Amino acid sequence: MTKNFFSPASHGFVRIACATPKVHIGDPQANLAEHIDLIKRAERDGADLIVFPELSLTAYALDDLFLQDVLLDAAKQALDELSNLSGAYRSTIVAGVPLRIDGAVYNCAAVIHRGRCLGIVPKVFLPNYREYYEKRWFASGADLGDQGVRVNGHYASIGPYMRFYANGFEDFVFGVEICEDLWAPDTPSTRMAMQGATVIVNLSASPVVIGKSRARKQLCQAASERLMCAYAYSAAGPGESTTDLAWDGQSLVYELGVLVAEGERFRSDTLTYADVDVERIALDRLRNGTFRDAAKLKEELLYRGTSFDYVPHVRTDFYRTVARFPYVPDDASRLDEDCYEAFNIQVHGLMQRLTSTGVQNVVIGVSGGLDSTHALIVACKAFDRLGIPRANIHGYTMPGFGTTTGSKNDALKLMKALGISAEELDIRPAAKRMLMDIDHPYAQGEKVYDIVFENVQAGLRTDFLFRLAGIKKGFVIGTGDLSELALGWCTYGVGDHMSHYNVNCGAPKTLIQHLIRWAASREFDAKTARILMSVLTREISPELIPVEEGQTQKTEDKVGPYELQDFNLYYITRFGLKPSKVAFLSYQAWKDKYELTTIKHWLEVFLYRFFTISQFKRSAVPNGPKLISGGALSPRGDWRAPSDGNAKIWLEELEENVPE
Repeated sequence: MTKNFFSPASHGFVRIACATPKVHIGDPQANLAEHIDLIKRAERDGADLIVFPELSLTAYALDDLFLQDVLLDAAKQALDELSNLSGAYRSTIVAGVPLRIDGAVYNCAAVIHRGRCLGIVPKVFLPNYREYYEKRWFASGADLGDQGVRVNGHYASIGPYMRFYANGFEDFVFGVEICEDLWAPDTPSTRMAMQGATVIVNLSASPVVIGKSRARKQLCQAASERLMCAYAYSAAGPGESTTDLAWDGQSLVYELGVLVAEGERFRSDTLTYADVDVERIALDRLRNGTFRDAAKLKEELLYRGTSFDYVPHVRTDFYRTVARFPYVPDDASRLDEDCYEAFNIQVHGLMQRLTSTGVQNVVIGVSGGLDSTHALIVACKAFDRLGIPRANIHGYTMPGFGTTTGSKNDALKLMKALGISAEELDIRPAAKRMLMDIDHPYAQGEKVYDIVFENVQAGLRTDFLFRLAGIKKGFVIGTGDLSELALGWCTYGVGDHMSHYNVNCGAPKTLIQHLIRWAASREFDAKTARILMSVLTREISPELIPVEEGQTQKTEDKVGPYELQDFNLYYITRFGLKPSKVAFLSYQAWKDKYELTTIKHWLEVFLYRFFTISQFKRSAVPNGPKLISGGALSPRGDWRAPSDGNAKIWLEELEENVPE
């Protein structure tokens, strides 16, 4: 017996390593060094196949830099060097690189082994929706077939659907697809599996939002089970630009629908190993006649479609549950997972911005309300993880004419408990002076609390924060949330609208409450947690109008209940449903609490504010990480619309189709 019984390789196993390198934006040589370091480590640990993320030699989030000669030349040079250096290792390497081929740029995976590039696999499906704009830079590789390119002095074939066979190990055949290819209805992996690939590897740069990791797992699991293969997924991680997105470095390996390995997310310079049983995969396929028939049909069948007449059956029962809080899962374990993801996305986004700018100080206004409280605790965790003292977080509570004692005290107590640099800056003297200078009636003793009265306070707070940031040699952390941005509940250019980096821009109001509750129980001590829980009990209010007869200013009296408006926001922006259908779904979810007339009224308010009076504010928002799939309102992300649009046709549709 010559084989080692205790070796997995003796029993038909292939060791796959999913690599998550530290990303250096637009610096191929630095990325090459990170690749070599991980390859050495994986080689020592017996990896047969090492899979790097999409465009790993350059970084993914480069936008128009992909059309720059300097970058493309540097990427090709790094590929040549990686191919040359691979001669010292046994492992097969799959790395991502942009390449010029026949007058176009392609998003490619290079398969490298023993000093040679065995082949170049271009991405077939280029996403051009939500946060993706790949068709702006890349061409689809669907039609590439006979082309080739020289890598490290050797000719390498180029084309989609390529399979790579291991001599002496008949069952080890792998194919490569890239990110969006997995999301396509007819994936490249389907064709590769039909033609013998027992392993599919996916190089991805999928940005992370709440629930995205779960969706990736479901797709990878389904692909591995449906195609009867092993599926290895390696996503880009820390170091990618967080201008509007964040990256978690998710690594997954499934085999025949079973999760074999999963790496720790939000980390870089890591390797996730899995021993996959390609022998078992091959044996399972032998027993499955459907798989063999499908393989034949894939080559021979002319696909056809058929149709039938649909006649709706009018009934009033509804065999479906509609979640009241589409941004907040009902399941406790999923809620915990989503809160973990959202919090870490926000923390990572701020960490990356601090790292890339070299800034060691930040300034934040702390009111004692939900949004500023959450932004502050995100900042604290970002500073902790970067090893920067919390004293470098400069918090200012800035009481105005409507500030209540409770919120002010909570702000001061929270800043003290968190150990940041805390100060109180009373804006009322400056506000009075400005109101006097502009001859506002309030300066003459009249109780006129109009929008100008409120905006003077919001503007002064922002003026102070930005000037203080200059003194502290830092930047201002924004606190405004997704719901406020959707409703235009922010003063243009100041207040919750403007900052240097807004960690809350992707968080809806209904989720922020859960994020604070989650962080209180998971991330902070008991004393701090008690203060955080106190904040959650407070009425949502901008506190800009003086308290009179015990009545504080209530945001929801003006813009509607956030639980309804977040529901409307989700279905209008995520799916583009007709307002009447949104009202129907809202009624199914909320009929135990709200009458249909109430639902319709606040949906009218939402439509008017969202489509008519708010887009110009959304067209000029600071950078900040997206948290929710389909849920960013940045003009660089999911939602783009004219600033001078109107809500006419949406309001008409609602009025015509929803009864009173």
